[in-house]
Amino acid sequence: MKIYTKKGDTGSTSLIGGTRVAKHSLRLESYGTIDELNSYLGLVRDTGKNEQCTAQIIEIQDRLFTIGSSLAADPENSKMVLPDILDSDVIQLESWMDEYDEQLPPLTAFILPGGHESVSHCHVARTICRRAERRVTELQSASFVDPLVLTYLNRLSDYLFVMARVLSKWANAPETPWVPRK
Repeated sequence: MKIYTKKGDTGSTSLIGGTRVAKHSLRLESYGTIDELNSYLGLVRDTGKNEQCTAQIIEIQDRLFTIGSSLAADPENSKMVLPDILDSDVIQLESWMDEYDEQLPPLTAFILPGGHESVSHCHVARTICRRAERRVTELQSASFVDPLVLTYLNRLSDYLFVMARVLSKWANAPETPWVPRK
């Protein structure tokens, strides 16, 4: 399979199902942001160096490929059978968060991102996830998107926040509370 096709040189590309759309379309922006998140999670995985987190991130990256393929398909014309996001995928994220939360002190204030390289990367991934969620929400207002995709993205950003906190704890890095100026 060749990487280049020479068919996108005029600013359009094909969705799964054959429909051609502009490369700046909301659908492409949505799955492009999912791809950006997936790539950034690779960096989180490489800087975290924790076997449990690494295994979880690999599983999440797989789900993001599932979401990306769903968003890359023309909901009207694609006949390709694609994997689905399942309720159990959302439940898995919640279970991991609950497990991490048991190790953490209660959150009593907003915290400033940072404190350790792996924590900072996790926060950047969280914000990319939130942007992906905004793009997909906008796409959903114009075209069909499986509602579980949005649920998964929402829960994933929460998971990334909790993961940043637990990475901070494991690294003995400080959590800096936000103290608003008076």
